Amino acid sequence: MAIGISVKLPLRVTGEDGPYGLTKDLATTVKQNFKNLVLTTPGERIMDTNFGCGAFGLLFENYSLDMKDKFKARVYEQVKSYMPFITVRQVNFDDSDIDSNLIKIAINYYIKPLNFNDSVLINLNGETQ
Repeated sequence: MAIGISVKLPLRVTGEDGPYGLTKDLATTVKQNFKNLVLTTPGERIMDTNFGCGAFGLLFENYSLDMKDKFKARVYEQVKSYMPFITVRQVNFDDSDIDSNLIKIAINYYIKPLNFNDSVLINLNGETQ
């Protein structure tokens, strides 16, 4: 039987872990959960309609400093509510491809109990890293 912390997303069959791949360490699990928090649209999670930052909704907003500030505030608010063991250090937007309908967001964060720095890169054209 494979040993892991949680199911690795996206779901993929693996020979090593059995039916689905598993995250093997806490840092990877936290990163996966953090990406889900940022990408989930509020209202999408049925039992908790406040959950999520709604990153993909930014593609349909008028792109402005106000929109970026509201999204940053939402990220900080959501992390405080759902992942208080994380400290968000920076939320940066790269809008150099805005005319191609692409917004890139880099969020640097620190996992306090693990003493671990990491970042999530989100390309708002549907791809994440």
